[in-house]
Amino acid sequence: MVSLVLPRLVDVSAASRRAASVTERNVAALKRVYWLLLLSGFVEPVLYLFSIGVGVGTLVGDLPLPDGRLVSYAAFVAPAMLASSAMTGALAETTFNFFGKMKYMKLYDGVIATPVRPFEIALGELAWAMGRGSAYSAAFLAVMVAMDLTTPVRALVTLPAAVLVGFAFGALGMALATFLRSWQDFDLMGSAQFTLFLFSGTFVPATAYPDLLRWLVEVTPLYRSVHLIRGVALGGDWSWLLDVAYLLLAIGVGLLVASRRMGRLLYK
Repeated sequence: MVSLVLPRLVDVSAASRRAASVTERNVAALKRVYWLLLLSGFVEPVLYLFSIGVGVGTLVGDLPLPDGRLVSYAAFVAPAMLASSAMTGALAETTFNFFGKMKYMKLYDGVIATPVRPFEIALGELAWAMGRGSAYSAAFLAVMVAMDLTTPVRALVTLPAAVLVGFAFGALGMALATFLRSWQDFDLMGSAQFTLFLFSGTFVPATAYPDLLRWLVEVTPLYRSVHLIRGVALGGDWSWLLDVAYLLLAIGVGLLVASRRMGRLLYK
């Protein structure tokens, strides 16, 4: 029995170390300019929060949550900005940067000459993206607590939810990057990302949309992310557990597609 289980444990440990080596390479390459990347990803959602959540919020007033509680418009918008920030940070790292490394820098052509496999490259890159996304989320949650838009205890619980969102979009973004043909394709991706940002219950409840549009909105990954973070940060029923299952499935599908596509592209 031990002889059957031990090799598997050794394989998992070795795979984890190889994936970590990919992450370490990224840390070493960008450690001098990393604070600039963090600043750029943190400022945008904070500006949206102040300009729309606080500014427009003075005109909108309070909004009802699904359980009937009223919250300020800034409190309604802030969790959506956090989810959008996690999405943006993860996608920036696992699409644009990942695509450049794979197609133009040919970085992974050299990596696969080592024992590192495509799935381990995907895990390492995803871990790197999550380090960046987690820093965005932690800083934004600090702003939410300072503005009294959530409590410190709920902020601590919300951080893992934001990291899960980043993992999901990182995995999906990495899978998408393997299908992109040129830099021009990023224009289409940017349009799709902005559409998600506008129509995912970010600024208005999904119930404000016509039934057909509401159904389309509610099956998108960003809406499920906003619903999850809003439910955790503001409190509510346990319906956000469905969002967790949705995002875990997205992570599995994204990693599976990304690793298989990378294998085909790198070993051809």
